[in-house]
Amino acid sequence: MGAISSDKLVELVQSYGLPLIWAIIIFIVGRIVARIVSNGVGKMMTKGHVDETLIKFAKSMIYIALMIFVVLAALGKLGIETTSFAAILAAAGLAIGLSLQGTLGNFASGIMLILFRPFKVGDFVEAGGVSGIVEEIQIFSTKMKSGDNKEITVPNGQIVDSTITNYSAKETRRVDLVIGVGYSDDLKKVRAVLEDILNGDERILKDPAPTIGVLELADSSVNFAVRPWVKSGDYWPVLFATQETIKLRFDAEGISIPYPQQDLHIVKEESAA
Repeated sequence: MGAISSDKLVELVQSYGLPLIWAIIIFIVGRIVARIVSNGVGKMMTKGHVDETLIKFAKSMIYIALMIFVVLAALGKLGIETTSFAAILAAAGLAIGLSLQGTLGNFASGIMLILFRPFKVGDFVEAGGVSGIVEEIQIFSTKMKSGDNKEITVPNGQIVDSTITNYSAKETRRVDLVIGVGYSDDLKKVRAVLEDILNGDERILKDPAPTIGVLELADSSVNFAVRPWVKSGDYWPVLFATQETIKLRFDAEGISIPYPQQDLHIVKEESAA
């Protein structure tokens, strides 16, 4: 095999060497620029107090998108036709999008949850047909912990499509109780006892003041609405303690708490003589 002439070598370098060098330079510089841009967007989002999960995802998506352009530019510099390559990428993206409609819906819902923040980690919520304490808000799903310490993973799309009740959003909550007493009981005495019970619990707030009033004249009882306000974290302890205290005090005060009863009458027919 004969040696390659200098003119041929120069032609090869000009035809393949220089484009290859330029392609490498475009790739390296483009990669650096992509990192700078994605990190810059991340810093701006951090200053805007955007959720960390969304920041990481946005940085990743921006970097990937920029790198696609960089690779296409580098391939174009090498003389490779990139139009068909871009069309293949677009078709593949469309096919993937159609096959992952549910997943993409959960992704979009995750962004909405992170942006609009109907709840945060640590809140007790009812959403997507389940209730629990929010442990982690991810891009595609949200993890909750149930009252009996079960981990529940709920797709974000299911949460966004449902009514979200956040029990931790407000600092205070109202405890709603319905207490029935007998028609023969002294209603003024009942009210005084209920007021004394609520005033004796330091966890019950003075402002707003508790509400005590006759709610209903029912079939077998006079029903009182007892509605004290408490801090959200004291809701369940106050609910349990108040009901127990009411039962014990009513027993001590001779106040009756009616309950459904049935009288059974047996008619005995005398046998014929």
